[in-house]
Amino acid sequence: MPSIRFHLNGAPTEIDADPDGSLLDLLRGRLGLTGPHFGCGSGECGACRVLVGDHAVTSCDTPLWSIAGKEVTTLEGLGSEAQPHPLQRAFIAEQAMQCGYCVSGILMSAAALLRQNPKPTESEVRTALDRNLCRCGSQNRMVRAILRAADEAAT
Repeated sequence: MPSIRFHLNGAPTEIDADPDGSLLDLLRGRLGLTGPHFGCGSGECGACRVLVGDHAVTSCDTPLWSIAGKEVTTLEGLGSEAQPHPLQRAFIAEQAMQCGYCVSGILMSAAALLRQNPKPTESEVRTALDRNLCRCGSQNRMVRAILRAADEAAT
């Protein structure tokens, strides 16, 4: 089996794996990371989103060959308990989670947005979250949290 080399949450990583296997299977099954969730399995719901470079991707349909040499960031690499990312602090402050199943994917979509556009409008935030499904009805709080994080980062 070939070896795949990439950076995971800032650390160099090398693992023997099927290059056509899914990134989600590697992250959850082999590496024990629970941030990305299995939702639909076809890249439609966003529960499995991670960052590859500065872009949010659905890890369930991302083949391992495509991450070779790249930086992959999961929720575990976004912030820590001691130093949460501004998005994580804002989601807590705005009580922007209910069941929590979709939240890690939404946080990763929001992180990609803020990396590319540090001061988004409400409309831009809503557009960035279009591909993430949330059935709990906390989307308005999530949008407020993302705008709050952008404001915090700007000060």
